[in-house]
Amino acid sequence: MRPTTLLRLALAGTRTDTARVVLTALSALLATLAGLAALTVLAIPTPAATDENQNRWSEHYHNALLAQPGLRGGTALALLMLMIPVLALAGQCARLGAPARDRRLAALRLAGATPGQVTRLVVLETGVAALLGTLVGLAVYLVGRNLLHRPDAQGQLALPTDVLPSTGALAGVVLGLPVVAALATALMLRTVTTSPLGMTRKAARERGPGPWAGLLIGFGVASFAVIRPVVYRFADDDELMAWLVPVLFAVGALAAMIGVVIGTGWLSYHCGRLLRRHARGPAALLAAGRLMADPWAGSRTFAALLAALIFGGGAAAQRAYFGTKDQLEREQSRFAGLDGGTNPFYLSTMDYVDGAIAVAILIATGGLIVALVEGIVARRRAYAALVATGVPRATLSRSVAWQALAPAVPAILLALTVGTLLGRGLAEEEVSAGGGSATICEATAALCEDPATSAQYNRIVHIPEVQGAVPVPLEHLAWLGAGALAAVLVTIGVGLLFLRVSTALDELRTT
Repeated sequence: MRPTTLLRLALAGTRTDTARVVLTALSALLATLAGLAALTVLAIPTPAATDENQNRWSEHYHNALLAQPGLRGGTALALLMLMIPVLALAGQCARLGAPARDRRLAALRLAGATPGQVTRLVVLETGVAALLGTLVGLAVYLVGRNLLHRPDAQGQLALPTDVLPSTGALAGVVLGLPVVAALATALMLRTVTTSPLGMTRKAARERGPGPWAGLLIGFGVASFAVIRPVVYRFADDDELMAWLVPVLFAVGALAAMIGVVIGTGWLSYHCGRLLRRHARGPAALLAAGRLMADPWAGSRTFAALLAALIFGGGAAAQRAYFGTKDQLEREQSRFAGLDGGTNPFYLSTMDYVDGAIAVAILIATGGLIVALVEGIVARRRAYAALVATGVPRATLSRSVAWQALAPAVPAILLALTVGTLLGRGLAEEEVSAGGGSATICEATAALCEDPATSAQYNRIVHIPEVQGAVPVPLEHLAWLGAGALAAVLVTIGVGLLFLRVSTALDELRTT
């Protein structure tokens, strides 16, 4: 098969196939913007040390996250974390219209295409869609960079629009993401056999998932718990600290995330067992059968949302630490008669983190909607057959709701718990404030500013040291959980709109 023919077949299909290509390209566009933003932050040059700037800050930026060299790595990492829900959305979009695509591929096999050619066709479809998205993302990045370059009167910038990543870095993102998408598609198709009769998957699960995800979660939490002892123990060894702490952080976060996502499959299966054992209504029993038949559907569906909630729980724990420290310092300042407040840098930084998490949850909600709608459309003949045999559509609607909510609630609680444990592993359980002294000038501003008269009005105040326990941020976690549950409910509502269309009796004639 010639490459031009392969490309033409990859872009052919129905409106569903076009929607899949567009959504995949949109996901690649968002991932490209997140990756290029992270590379731009890392590309900010660090100025040489001078007498006026010994800390080597880039003082032409408003935000300290960009100005301070030591904070740029964390900022870039946070931007890269936004790629996780986007890539999960791309994975959900790749499954859109899978039954119709399977029939189209089976027709190609019937026309004489080999299994290898069919596999390359699917891989090329994903790769081309992702390449279109990355190219558009690069164009949006370059145009936005010029439009947002607005220095203020002091010449400071709100965003690093004055720097550009290297050509190799730009090419790595624009070309690397389509390659990764194509390789991931090939990996998912490794157990799929395409024949003239359709597509079959080789290994079918006959038993429920094991509780092995708990080991990954425990390993991730333990990795975060040892970061502070490692920092205290090897604080003088800069070479060791340069790689050991990032490795512990990255490996621990990845292990905990994979553990929570895999654990959702275990939760789905056992929720199905509990529903089958204790439920009495037909809707719950139908949902129980679906949960036990495909427990990994919950892991695929909620992966992006759970990843965002893990980071949200960790951010809530960090905010509780900074908030407690800020409150103690303010109380000690008032006790000493000082009117100055504390530095709000850390709390304001957490506002940026919370904003990024909100964006991640919003993107994950899009993935949830795509996944649920895809599942309903894929099983529309089965739903139509149930309606034809007398099952009310209201019963099917409640079944879909049960199937989504039953694993979602415990999975959300698990993700928030793990995220909170990770965040509390990085911060101390108690904070201290005070423990020093301050000089107060009890006179007018003019007398205090005059060196000749300020000394006789100065008074030294000793600030006692106090300690306070960092509370568990239950209110913040409750808001995160409520937001995630609202996203699931919105997804169910959108899915039920498609359910009514998909249960029309005409669907029984679909081939």
